[in-house]
Amino acid sequence: MSDEKHGEGAEPEGDFEERLRELLAEDAYTVRPAPAPYPTIRRQGVTERRQRAALAGAVVLALAAVPVGAYAVSGGGASGSPAAPKPSVRVSRDTPGPMPSATASATPELPAPPATAGQLLDGITFGQASDGLTKCLAYDRANKPKHTDGSPVSPSADLGRPSAYRIILAMRSTGDSNAPGDGMYVVAVREKPQQTRLICTIRDGEAQGLNAGGGDFDGAAPVAPDINSGKLYQQSFLDKGHWKLPFRWGVVGGVRPSVAKLTVSYGDGVAEATLDHGWFVATGQLHQQVTKAPRLKGYDAGGKLVYDSDQDRTYEKTLP
Repeated sequence: MSDEKHGEGAEPEGDFEERLRELLAEDAYTVRPAPAPYPTIRRQGVTERRQRAALAGAVVLALAAVPVGAYAVSGGGASGSPAAPKPSVRVSRDTPGPMPSATASATPELPAPPATAGQLLDGITFGQASDGLTKCLAYDRANKPKHTDGSPVSPSADLGRPSAYRIILAMRSTGDSNAPGDGMYVVAVREKPQQTRLICTIRDGEAQGLNAGGGDFDGAAPVAPDINSGKLYQQSFLDKGHWKLPFRWGVVGGVRPSVAKLTVSYGDGVAEATLDHGWFVATGQLHQQVTKAPRLKGYDAGGKLVYDSDQDRTYEKTLP
């Protein structure tokens, strides 16, 4: 019976099972995915890591380039916005300091100061007197006669630079009918190239007039009052008898070494002159109308009278 059921050509049962197992094994191998390409994956990973490292390095360099303080927050700002970057400064110990500029302004030329502080009156400082002298010299150069090409007609008459002078007097000036407006007088002298005396008038901060003369030491008189110093001790003859009072007055001139003391009487006051390198300077305050010029008296070291302006025939003893 059993031989009829299987029939001819039928596989035995044990062989069938064995064959089935072989087929299943072949199918399992067929559907299993191929192994991953490890070398390719490794190369890709290495490449990606290098790219990430390069990017991180660029970010670090960019942050290092930002100056210190670039992210400082302003404490006073209401909006809290970051303050403007402050460039950092690196100082090298070996780096020399900045060289001085070749175009730096030169030190102004200054005259020599007077022998005593008492020759600068009425609150006028030495700096103000020096500035007034500088302006007067510039005023003189600007107003000298010139040729058509602008050159001076008489170059030898140039009064020179401020540094060639010594200021011997600075005091306030009182305006009158002939020259309105108060201001100041500056008197300066120089010895070389020739002896020169300047009386400069300053009003409203500008030079308004200049009188230049030379010393008068050729005569035998031990005292030589400056013939132009009358502008320092009198007001205009247009106002005769009606001067503005009190009035600051001054007298200047030359003096010989033999004179040890010089007094000046004017109105109801007497002043002792200052002797300054061969020049004398006397000042005072006038409180009354006058008709007579100041009277000068010079004495030697022993107290002997050696000069009296009342005895000097060249001296104008009365006012115009």
